[in-house]
Amino acid sequence: MTKRPTVLALAATAILSLGPGFGLVRAALGTVAAAGPQSAPAAAPGAAELAAELAANLASLRAQFARPTSIPYPGAMPPTPEQVALGARLFHDPRLSANGEFSCASCHDPELAFTDGVTRGMGIAKALLPRHTPTLWNLAWNETLFWDGRAPSLEAQAQGPMENPKEMGQAIGAGVAKLRADPAMLAAFAAAFPDRPDVSPTHVLTALADYERTLVSPPTRFDAFIAGDDTALTPSERNGFALFTGRGRCSTCHSGWAFTDRAFHDIGLPTDDKGRGTVIGLPAVNYAFKTPTLRELSWTAPYMHDGSLASLEDVVSHYNHGGVDRPSRSPDLPVNLALTGQEVSDLVAFLETLSSARPPKPDAGLGFSGVPVAVAAPVTVSQVTQKNKAFSPTSVRVTTGETLRIVNDDTRPHNVRVFDPRLEFNSGLQEPGETATITFGSSGTFEVFCGIHPSMKLSVTVE
Repeated sequence: MTKRPTVLALAATAILSLGPGFGLVRAALGTVAAAGPQSAPAAAPGAAELAAELAANLASLRAQFARPTSIPYPGAMPPTPEQVALGARLFHDPRLSANGEFSCASCHDPELAFTDGVTRGMGIAKALLPRHTPTLWNLAWNETLFWDGRAPSLEAQAQGPMENPKEMGQAIGAGVAKLRADPAMLAAFAAAFPDRPDVSPTHVLTALADYERTLVSPPTRFDAFIAGDDTALTPSERNGFALFTGRGRCSTCHSGWAFTDRAFHDIGLPTDDKGRGTVIGLPAVNYAFKTPTLRELSWTAPYMHDGSLASLEDVVSHYNHGGVDRPSRSPDLPVNLALTGQEVSDLVAFLETLSSARPPKPDAGLGFSGVPVAVAAPVTVSQVTQKNKAFSPTSVRVTTGETLRIVNDDTRPHNVRVFDPRLEFNSGLQEPGETATITFGSSGTFEVFCGIHPSMKLSVTVE
């Protein structure tokens, strides 16, 4: 196929130099992209094998990458439209910053797919921030927030930038005092929280988090393909998908409909930033950062936690060459990938199918489920395994005082944790083949998770 211009991959960076007229330019770029699949040249060597591989696995892949039908919510009751609307107003309100000039949207610009289009942004201190501004797509499914996972919830994440002296530079209480002086805001908070209509830090953070949960990336041509339209992707894009889920091993970390395992990996970037290793105190995950979603990539350049890679070609080239080889480098990364030039082009072509043809808007077709996340019925066992970044079984029953063995039969290290007022447990680094043991001294339900792969969850009912 005639490859689409890489200008889409670079648009978010280049757009900042275009001034107020950037919207017209982006619309023009979207029109070019909207032309859809283009004619393909003769098949490159190996294309037939890739096509056969994809055909053999297509049913399974369509199940793995199917879009969700609703947005999960951690509370007992999903947010009301009034709460979401209030959160949207607060997201754009500069009164939450010390100088009244910065809002959440200053760095997470909806017109730039909730990024800022630069390598590293600047906040109130007018100094470069230490990390690249990540996109906010699909955060409702995340167990931890920020590149290093230091925030355990969207509510906690929302408070961080407000009070960071380099970002918005103001205690949340000071922002709340400004909002209380605004009659329109008093009315908006009363509509959003009628049972307790006060302007409070808790309500500010709740509303912001509720709005951010609605930022679900919209369907693209890839989703049409996953839904059953075999003509939605070109042969080159289909070959790229086969590489992505096959020999390239990209889907080991960029898994599921949002293309992220929400875990932390050292991908071999040259950096002094130790990321997740500093947060959980494990040198084995130094230089590890959260796997970002790949949705809307064409609008969210530059890439990586430090914004060091300008284009999708640069990203694929990094993985193709392997990056820095050090002890913390993720075992999930492929070694000696040796992609050909055609295979690199096919992979980039596939990645571009995960982006909208025009500046993306959140998927308005999804609502909150209103149903708590289902937990499997507990089974009585004394041992749990951890293969393929998952506990098995995921829900167990033990008796008070009993010891539960957790065996790492995976190919990667784990870090078993329990954070609970009744029990705090940290296994440290649990290498493949090692066993962690937890003794539960009181009854109740406990959540066990992995500090490296937080989507790994184990519910333990103690009787």
